[in-house]
Amino acid sequence: MDFQLSETHVMIRDTARQFAQDELAPSVLERDEKELFPYDAVKKMGELGFMGMMVSETYGGAGLDTVAYVLALEEIGKVDASACVIMSVNNSLVCWGLETYGSEEQKQKFLVDLASGKKLGAFALSEPEAGSDATNQRTTATRDGDFYVLNGTKNFITNGANADVVLVMAATDRSKGAKGISAFIVEKGTPGYSVAKKERKMGIRSSDTVSLAFEDCRIPVSNRIGEEGLGIKFALKTLDGGRIGIAAQALAIAEASLEASVKYSKERKAFEKPIAELQAIQFKLADMATSIEAARGLIMSAAFLKDKQEPYGPAAAMAKLFASRIAVECALEAVQIHGGYGYMREYHVERYLRDAKITEIYEGTSEIQKIVISRALLH
Repeated sequence: MDFQLSETHVMIRDTARQFAQDELAPSVLERDEKELFPYDAVKKMGELGFMGMMVSETYGGAGLDTVAYVLALEEIGKVDASACVIMSVNNSLVCWGLETYGSEEQKQKFLVDLASGKKLGAFALSEPEAGSDATNQRTTATRDGDFYVLNGTKNFITNGANADVVLVMAATDRSKGAKGISAFIVEKGTPGYSVAKKERKMGIRSSDTVSLAFEDCRIPVSNRIGEEGLGIKFALKTLDGGRIGIAAQALAIAEASLEASVKYSKERKAFEKPIAELQAIQFKLADMATSIEAARGLIMSAAFLKDKQEPYGPAAAMAKLFASRIAVECALEAVQIHGGYGYMREYHVERYLRDAKITEIYEGTSEIQKIVISRALLH
């Protein structure tokens, strides 16, 4: 693996870093406190090419590789994990799936606007009774001539309240189990489709997480992705790439925690000297830095495999499993290093801790990642 970044990679990283500082940092605490979606920032991310980074330029994307994508997510996530996950979902779960499995008509009609940031996408797999058990879909899609009629509820859908396009998994034939699930494109404004509930969350509060309801929602057959029964394969393959994005988000939170801790430890004095001179603090910083570099290696390895079009599912699972654990550990240590101030909102590190926890849960819990990894070993 070549660890040397190209000029393009450096440019993307620096552009994302500057954008995060200029556009996200000034309002990040207020948006977290008030649960405000970053509309203007998301629009600007689209203009910069960050919402369809790996999509071919033919379909409105930036035509970049996964490494560039990870670098951009990392810089944005260090400042605002909420903006980071909005970007990750649109790139990894929506655009990639459409470009890989969608028809030419679907790419022209939906992907171009999603990849260019003119529209925002969401991915609807989870249900009240289908979380880690993704095959237990209760949402149904019944064929009616040239349409499918969708009925059911999806929950914990990132971007759901603001999405123009949602990719929905639904059972077309429940008797076939996992092989009876299909994938559909549902547009905002379709009769029978509505946002049912907005969740109030511990972290990533500036991104919206909602339940979606489908009640006799008629979707044209042309909006089905691939053949009937493709749904679970489509969802799981899409999630493999999504895990690289969430791992990058977790890495970003860990890095932000370390940077804040280094800065604070140099400024804060105890026993008449900066706490950075205390071995107890130095050891914490050393452990954080080492874990972060290990996580980065796993993420870059998964990104490298994906770019080489080699099997990358287990590598992505390892990256997410480890990076999410490190995000929580580093954020916890950051709060500890900051002492009482770490518990206060204006010092950011308590936000890092709240934001970190979800990386161990969404797009496959840590336990699910272990199943993916162990199956690859034992297959």
